[in-house]
Amino acid sequence: MKRLLTSMALGTALALASAAGALAQPATWPSKPVTLLVPFPPGGSTDTIARALGASLGKSLNQTFVVDNKAGATGTIGAGGVKRAAPDGSTFLVTSLGPLVIAPHLIKSMPYDALKDFDPITVAVQAPNVLVVPVASPHKTLADVVAQQKAQPDKMTFASSGNGSSDHLTAELFWQETGTRGLHIPYKGGGPAISDLLGGQVDASFQNVNAVLQHIRAGKLRALAVTGTQRAAVLPDVPTMAEAGVKNVDVYSWQAVLGPKGLPPEVRNRMHEAVVAALNEPQTRQQFTAVGLEIVANTPAQFAEFQQREYARWKKVIETGKITAD
Repeated sequence: MKRLLTSMALGTALALASAAGALAQPATWPSKPVTLLVPFPPGGSTDTIARALGASLGKSLNQTFVVDNKAGATGTIGAGGVKRAAPDGSTFLVTSLGPLVIAPHLIKSMPYDALKDFDPITVAVQAPNVLVVPVASPHKTLADVVAQQKAQPDKMTFASSGNGSSDHLTAELFWQETGTRGLHIPYKGGGPAISDLLGGQVDASFQNVNAVLQHIRAGKLRALAVTGTQRAAVLPDVPTMAEAGVKNVDVYSWQAVLGPKGLPPEVRNRMHEAVVAALNEPQTRQQFTAVGLEIVANTPAQFAEFQQREYARWKKVIETGKITAD
């Protein structure tokens, strides 16, 4: 009888332990709708990428993924919101490089630490910038641009989507590496900058390939060089900056996915696997590569190392050029 009671007690204890273990396990993620927060207005490259990923993730993970645009302060308002979100897998940030490696060097009161307050998931895509001039421009090559800037410093105008933007800093890096100067003309967004470039109101601009590809193909803009380490697949006849005679201006604009710091490992791993799978879906890959985007889909560790390098690089460019956000 004593042995029977002991066996029953042991069985009860094991059952209770099993039940407690089951309760301790997190519910299968995602058990509720997930927000992909984009810190920019609708319609831009980052927003387009987030919506394509959201549609794919919704199907593969059998859950609703909602894109939420919260623009302002060069993307830092939205990124700050993700930093403060619960690290339970219900909120992720889909952003370009600006809030992660540029804004921290331009804005004094940052609402987050870009290197410490997020869990990196992956760099989704990247694209080189391309130096473009209006088709009526007398400049036919990169050497022509360098020669004019040396002959007439601060005369040739370069449009950008705003102070501290990727296209602005690419121009600054170009001037630093060539020992020349142009005149920076900041706009409120890439659309107005490209519009004035098409109209000949400004002389040149370093734009994301995907933003101006249609105008290059239509013969409205002339592409002089791309900032990638190799030629862009969508512009095979356009030389790289290095091929055209200017080294150390290898620049990519990129978009990435991150979560608030402290995501459960199983959530972070599953999100990474799902995003990489989405990026490699034939339809999604074709949608992105057709406009000049290159699939990256790296690991969280590779993303973290890459962000550190980009952070240090743009810090140097900003400090050397004495660039401010004003």
